[in-house]
This record gives sequence, structure tokens and C-alpha cells, in this order.
Amino acid sequence: MKAYNIIVLAKQVPDTRNVGKDAMKADGTINRAVLPAIFNPEDLNALEQALRIKDKFPGSTVKILTMGPGRAADIIREGLFRGTDGGVLLTDRAFAGSDTLATSYALGQALKKMGKVDIIIAGRQAIDGDTAQVGPQVAEKLGMVQVTYVEEVVELKDNIITMKRRLENGVETVRCPLPLVMTVNGSAPECRARNAKRIMRYKHACTITELQNKNVDYTHMYNDHPELNIPEWSVNDIETDQSQLGLSGSPTKVKTIENVVLHAKDSKVISSSDTDIEEMMVELIKSHTIG
Repeated sequence: MKAYNIIVLAKQVPDTRNVGKDAMKADGTINRAVLPAIFNPEDLNALEQALRIKDKFPGSTVKILTMGPGRAADIIREGLFRGTDGGVLLTDRAFAGSDTLATSYALGQALKKMGKVDIIIAGRQAIDGDTAQVGPQVAEKLGMVQVTYVEEVVELKDNIITMKRRLENGVETVRCPLPLVMTVNGSAPECRARNAKRIMRYKHACTITELQNKNVDYTHMYNDHPELNIPEWSVNDIETDQSQLGLSGSPTKVKTIENVVLHAKDSKVISSSDTDIEEMMVELIKSHTIG
């Protein structure tokens, strides 16, 4: 039975449920330092599809590629806890401020260094941008087939993959050859929970930068257990044209920022009587809320 090399593109994003007045910087970029960081939800759906393929095809590998600051290593640890085989953190100040074009360029160059890959899986979009552009742009830069809005991998046989796509007005079944890039909808199955044994095994996994910042000497542990080392690549570790990275390589510019604050209005409690309901309907129609 064939084994597959799978890369999941995942992103650590600010929790948009806790956006305050300091969430944006003056240059239009996100002030990530003041926002809690989480695993992008649809990337978790993508991770589950990758792990299901790994379950069906013994010997397959699943690795995560993420780009971000040092704390984004949490994404790779989270993947290890759930069943991945490792990952790579792409981190450098040169990547700061990247829009989707610069991000997809950097990810594409990193993927080339990671070697042969059969399937690249990403979430449909990230909640901090909602553009749904990075996955398709990576596919274009690598010259690979792409399938978007995937909800389920139905079959994988003889290097032909069959997927179900969830579209606005229905469901579509698509069949195509490998290698390919797919993006996964939030309607896909949720990612499996962390595995307690894997948490104990990988809780000390870290990058070289994190190891240097630790107060406890775990050096011997990382020498004896190389699986605990999370590779950390900078701009110097991949072949890039630096003019296509970061703000200089990002044609998308934020013109203005508006902080919208929603205020709660007075509430009105009504009973279930026909009279109260009728009065409420009349009031809603007069205010053009309905009708």
C-alpha cells in the first residue's frame, strides 16, 4: 500500500472574539501582541483530513508548515499532540507584515525545500483576514492542481483522489490526480482531540530559540530525542527574492481603520399572550425592522 507525504499549512491567528481598540497598528497591520493567539479553526479541519489519510495509509507522514513569530511553534506542538509527525516554523522579521501574496510566496519557497510532497492541505481561510487566497496562491506558485471548499476526502486510490466539495447551492464530487493542493471548509469534520500519550511525549518539543530561552537545561533530552526538535527556518534558510517578502512584497495596503463598537440597547420583555405579540409586530413594522 502506498504511503503519502502530506503537508498541512496552518496559521496561528489572533482570537477575533477579543478584538479591542488596540488590535490594529497605525500601519494597518494587526497588533498581535495584545490579542490571544489560537490555531486557525479551519486549519484544524484541514489537519483532521490529513490525519484521516494517514490513518488509512500506514507509513504516510503529516507535517505542519506555519509562518509567524516564535510563539507560532505552539501550532506545531498542537499538531504533534493530535497525531502529526512534526513540522517547520518559518519565522523571521523579514516576513512581518506579509499580505497573502507575500505569504504564499514564502510558504511556496519553504515547501520546495521540504522536498517531495503528495498532498498540501490548508484551511479555506484564516479568521484574521477571511481572504481564502493563500491556499490557491500557493498552488499557483508551485504549479499544482488545486481543489477548494473540500468537505471530505471520499477515496484515495492509485494516486487519484476523490473529494466532496461543499458549495453555496449544493455538493460537488471532484476527482483528480496527485499531487495537489486542497483547501478545507469549516463544515468538514472537526479535528480529533489531543492524545494524552502524545502530550506527555511531545510536551517538551521546541525550537532552538525556545530551547535557548529555557531556564532548565534540557539539552541532553533534545540530543537523545531528535523528534523533540522543531525546525526553525529564517529567510536565509530558503531561496527567496527578499523584495517579495514582508511589507515590501505586499501590494495590499490598508487605507483606513475604523474601530466599530457595538452598544447594547434597551431590551423589552413581552409575554406569550396574543396581545403582546401583536403589539410587538406592529412596533417592528412601524420601525421598518420587518415588513
